[in-house]
Amino acid sequence: MPAALSRRELFQTGGALVIGFSLRVKLSRAQATHGDGGAALTKPLDPSEVDSFLAIHADGSVTVYTGKVDVGTGLRIAVRQMAAEELGIPVERIALVEGDTGLSPDQGGTGGSTGLTRGGAEVRQAAATARQALEKLGYRPGGDIGSLIGGRRFNLKVDPKAPLQDPANYQVVGKPLPRPDIPGKCTAKGNYIQDFSLPGMLHGRVVRPPAAGAKLLSVDESSIRAIPDVRVVRVANFLGVTAPDEWAAVRAARELKASWSDWQGLPGSEDLERHVRESPVERDQVLTKADADVVAPAAAKQLSATYFWPNQSHASLGPSCALADMRPDGLTVWSSSQGTHGLRVSLAKIFGLPEAKVRVIYLEGAGSYGGNGNDDAAADAVLLSQAVSRPVRVQWMRQDEHGWDPKGPQQLLDLKAGITEDGRIVNWETQMWLPAATAGTRPFLGIDAAGLAQPHGQNAGQIAQNGDPPYAATPSPKVTVHWIKQTPLRISNLRAPGKIANIFAVESFTDELAAAAGVDPVAFRLRGLRERGNDPRALAAVERAAQMIGWQPRPSPNPKAAQGGLLVGRGFAYMRYKQAENYVAMAMEVAVDRAAGSVMVRRVACAHDCALVVNPDALRNQIEGCILQTLSRTLHEEVKFDHSRVTSVDWGGYPILRFPEAPSIEVALLNHPELPLLGAGEAATAPVAAALGNAIFDATGVRLRRVPFTVQRVKAALA
Repeated sequence: MPAALSRRELFQTGGALVIGFSLRVKLSRAQATHGDGGAALTKPLDPSEVDSFLAIHADGSVTVYTGKVDVGTGLRIAVRQMAAEELGIPVERIALVEGDTGLSPDQGGTGGSTGLTRGGAEVRQAAATARQALEKLGYRPGGDIGSLIGGRRFNLKVDPKAPLQDPANYQVVGKPLPRPDIPGKCTAKGNYIQDFSLPGMLHGRVVRPPAAGAKLLSVDESSIRAIPDVRVVRVANFLGVTAPDEWAAVRAARELKASWSDWQGLPGSEDLERHVRESPVERDQVLTKADADVVAPAAAKQLSATYFWPNQSHASLGPSCALADMRPDGLTVWSSSQGTHGLRVSLAKIFGLPEAKVRVIYLEGAGSYGGNGNDDAAADAVLLSQAVSRPVRVQWMRQDEHGWDPKGPQQLLDLKAGITEDGRIVNWETQMWLPAATAGTRPFLGIDAAGLAQPHGQNAGQIAQNGDPPYAATPSPKVTVHWIKQTPLRISNLRAPGKIANIFAVESFTDELAAAAGVDPVAFRLRGLRERGNDPRALAAVERAAQMIGWQPRPSPNPKAAQGGLLVGRGFAYMRYKQAENYVAMAMEVAVDRAAGSVMVRRVACAHDCALVVNPDALRNQIEGCILQTLSRTLHEEVKFDHSRVTSVDWGGYPILRFPEAPSIEVALLNHPELPLLGAGEAATAPVAAALGNAIFDATGVRLRRVPFTVQRVKAALA
């Protein structure tokens, strides 16, 4: 760009209005209907263009467009803060449009904490580019931005070298500004996908088979003749109903008589560990290999252990929901999918439509935590809308959500290592049995039942990371993955995919080694970190968490654990997420009721380093949520299934953490504003299970190596 840029040069090809309406804060609801007349759909969507991310209006307000979505992580305020900082305007002047494929650039799905690390960072760079251009026209932060370019386009490429604001001068980033969605959620005024409706729409329900692999043999439509205005939709093995009244659709789905084939192809959850170990392997992959030229000192003690993590559900409190409107001129879908652009591509391929004729609009759902049933519900809605030529809203029931959502994968880990006389780790080896990328295919349940071609397989994400310890070991640890060909249940990514189970095994086994060496668990870790490379951020996280909990150095288990009828202990875990991102150290205090087998988590102290902190209050909310959900997964959650189907299809069969079980949580944010942010959508989940298991060992002297730590399992271990 020329150094002396004139207004004429800046506006030469930028005369078109960016959007055809100016509802700003209410924009996200306006875009959820067909009422915009398509005016907004003329804006650029190329992520290399500034105008794809920003629209500046004549009144000085700004609309920011992002392909990432807020699934409860606080993205709505954090992205606004990042844009406001670079543009030099108040956050209150910024509206956000998220996850609308007709308005937002494709920034990939929202997962792996990329909502800010990619979504926010790209918006920030676009805003910095815009500010750089406006400064050449005399603009200064706090000035009248609307008079310079309001209602017009920049027609500029995002400059990756456009300088960002100096962290020393931050006015907005780093401030605990309130999340805009919280008041509505606290007063029952929040708008969720489950609340959305369209004029003339029908309500749909899918009739599920009695067994996962059953085939539909016949349907008796006369069985629901008494329910008015119901239409039965059958496409191969897909069976659904629609009705103008939702209760009529619910009744029809329950009462419709259908005949299905028998099927018993599951191993049963009680036999899952053996099934995993004996499953055919697609390939073996060595992730890290021991140094061949390093001779390990002799091990005074050699240990081995097996850890197992079961299938778990996403368990969203509100069952999945979507609305689809298939018309001759195209398809519009409203969904709480974490990947609206990816969903658009898939639906276009499945239904033979040009991508330009498919629009997916994000509306918030009741949590997701990864790939739950949201995309499935969207595909169900499209199938039904296509069949009846009307907009159709599909609301899953609780039995659908727990029984048919794709599950987090089962994981089996064998570990062995030695301890030298002076308490150092030698000959560490991890072997992991994990589902291969092709396992659990059929990304869309209804599409598979309808016999339509699937565009791609679905997998559990990057589940092999953090299988090696972050501490020095001689020689270097060896990590091998046995990728199994098939998994009994359909799987997908579940919050911190794979890392929770891997760190549960690695950090629990580290604790076993420390106990075998007779060394305090925190001192053992600190020495291993110093010998590994003396990373100051790692050491700071461990030391801070220990200080927060009031850690008193001693080996585990606790020689004075008994306190009345309870056994009390404390545990510790540390990890660097993916061995390259967030530093998280966690300490816990627990009390175990020996007679009842119950575990009460009293206190959790977490030191969290995700580099730049954009919004400390929202970040603490996120970390606390990560900790509570993973405590639930560790103490209670396990998908149960027999030889035909999932049987844990309600909150009785699949319990989650309840309010009285929530511990005191203290979070320390280790802020580094001079560094690129790392995001915090899932990292704090990863050490929770290990810290809890280590605390139970400290209290009882019993090592739990299989999740969940149910009352029955704890009582059996103590016996």
